[in-house]
Amino acid sequence: MKRIPVTSIGGIRIGQIEDPAAGTGCTVLIGEAGMRAGLDVRGGGPASRESQLLDPLMAAGSIHGIVLAGGSAYGLNAAGGVMRCLEERGIGYDTGYALVPLVAQADIYDLSVGDPSVRPDEAMGYEAAKRAMEAPNYRDGNYGVGCGATVGKIAGMGTCMKAGIGSFAVEIGELRVGAVAVVNALGDIFDQESGRQIAGLLTEDRSALRSTSEYMKTHARIDENKFTGNTTLAVVMTNARFEKAQLCKIAGMAHDGFARSIRPVHTSADGDSIFAVSVGEVTADRDLVGILAAEVVSGAIMTAVETAESAFGFKAYRDLG
Repeated sequence: MKRIPVTSIGGIRIGQIEDPAAGTGCTVLIGEAGMRAGLDVRGGGPASRESQLLDPLMAAGSIHGIVLAGGSAYGLNAAGGVMRCLEERGIGYDTGYALVPLVAQADIYDLSVGDPSVRPDEAMGYEAAKRAMEAPNYRDGNYGVGCGATVGKIAGMGTCMKAGIGSFAVEIGELRVGAVAVVNALGDIFDQESGRQIAGLLTEDRSALRSTSEYMKTHARIDENKFTGNTTLAVVMTNARFEKAQLCKIAGMAHDGFARSIRPVHTSADGDSIFAVSVGEVTADRDLVGILAAEVVSGAIMTAVETAESAFGFKAYRDLG
C-alpha cells in the first residue's frame, strides 16, 4: 500500500473558493460522468441539501456533484450555482425537457468566524464549480470550506483552535481509495497512531491543550445547547465499482476514522456526515474498501489539522511548539 495524491483517484474534479476576510468558503467535487454515491449522517445537527437522493430506496443511481460549504443552512444556496455551471456545460439528468444536475450538499457552521453576514452563495458555488471544471485547484489547509473551520469549542471560541480541510489517499494495486475532510468539530483531534492529542480545546491562557471530554465531566452545568457551531464532513472516493447501498455501508465504516481521530464525536452539537462515491470499475471487496475508508478519513483529518494556519486570532497546530 502506498500513499498517493487524492487528486489521482480519477473521475472527480475538485474546485475551491474562499473569502479569507469573511472566514468562509466552499469546496466542490464534480463527476462529469456521474458519481455513484452513498451517505451516512451521525451528528445531531446536519445542514444538508438533496441528502435523500443518496438513500438506496431513491431512484437516482448517481449524482453529478457534492458541495461542502460554510455558512450553516444559509450556505446551502451554493448548490444552485453549481447546478447552473453544470447545466451550462450540458451535465445533468435529462428529464426530456431540461437537464437537471443532481448536486448534494452538506455545510459546516463557521458563522462565529470572520463576518457572519457573508455566506457561500450561488455565485461562490458557481465559481468553485467553474474552477473544478476548468482548472482544479484543490489544496489542504485554510482553503475552500476549510477557511473558517475550527475545533475544540466546548468552552466557546476564545479557547478553540484553527483547523481546515485535508486529504489522504492510498493505492493497493489498481485499487485507489481517498478522502477529503473538513474538520470543524466540537471535540479534540488525536493522532490515530500515537493516541496523542494534537489540537482542540486550549487552556485559559491558550498555551497548551486540555481535554474536551474531561471538561464536560467537570462542568455539569454546561448549557444543554452546548456550542452548536460545529460539524466534520468527509467525502470518501474510490475507483472501485459499488452501487448506492454498498456505498452507504462504506460511508458508515468510514465513520470509524472520525471516532479514531475526534473525541468526543457524533454529538448532538455536530452534524458529522460522510459521503462515499464510486467513480471507477475496479473490482474490490466492500469491507476492504470500508477499512481503507476509515484509514484515509483519519489521515485526512490529521492533514487538515497539520496544514491549517493560524487565522482570525485562533492558534493552529503548528503554533503549539
